[in-house]
Amino acid sequence: MPSCGCCAVNAPWHDWYVEHLRETDVVLDVGCANGAHTLKAARRARRVFGMDYDVAQLHVAMADRRALGLSNVHLFAWDLTRRFPFPPGVFDAALFLDVIEHLHPRVEVLREIRRVLKPSGRLLVSGPNSETAWRQRLRAAGLFAFSDPDHKVEYTQAEFVAELAAGGFEPEGPVMPVVYDTPWAGVIDAVGGVSLRLYARLSRWKRGVALSRPRESTGFRVVARVKP
Repeated sequence: MPSCGCCAVNAPWHDWYVEHLRETDVVLDVGCANGAHTLKAARRARRVFGMDYDVAQLHVAMADRRALGLSNVHLFAWDLTRRFPFPPGVFDAALFLDVIEHLHPRVEVLREIRRVLKPSGRLLVSGPNSETAWRQRLRAAGLFAFSDPDHKVEYTQAEFVAELAAGGFEPEGPVMPVVYDTPWAGVIDAVGGVSLRLYARLSRWKRGVALSRPRESTGFRVVARVKP
């Protein structure tokens, strides 16, 4: 079974970007990894290009593409900090999902995404929140406070929007939350191995808390347009 579709709990907020794609779109997935988002986008858009430096992950994406019989997906290995192998203004939308925090330099990558997007193009981007109560408690205790040891940066909401602006983008609407950043996240994930029904309930709870208290969200989701 394809890895992008095998999870029995597939909450709609995980695939938030799909509703912002159109059937006529040509989409670039920047940092596509195992292609989970690439392949979901391909079911909506006309054509999707996914690129990542990790060849092993790309092989997973290619196997899943074959299993799903998707002919509108193009995958290739690329260093995201290099100039993209596309002319200007060819894409209608770009996915940049939980990738920006792993990169350096970041603004240059955003500018490269802007270059290959059409003037009317959309950037669907997400990144981590540094200012939840749990992150602040970790920092106050002198502990490592990033949500992933590979992160080069985590953001306040203002910092995230400012980084997008430096790269040539501005939000089309409000910055959206993800799920509640709780120290019990690992326990909740482990519950999934015992009861998917309970895991789904806890996942909905995390989502509900984030919606009511956006400051406590694990990260930010933004639909951004190209700045004039």
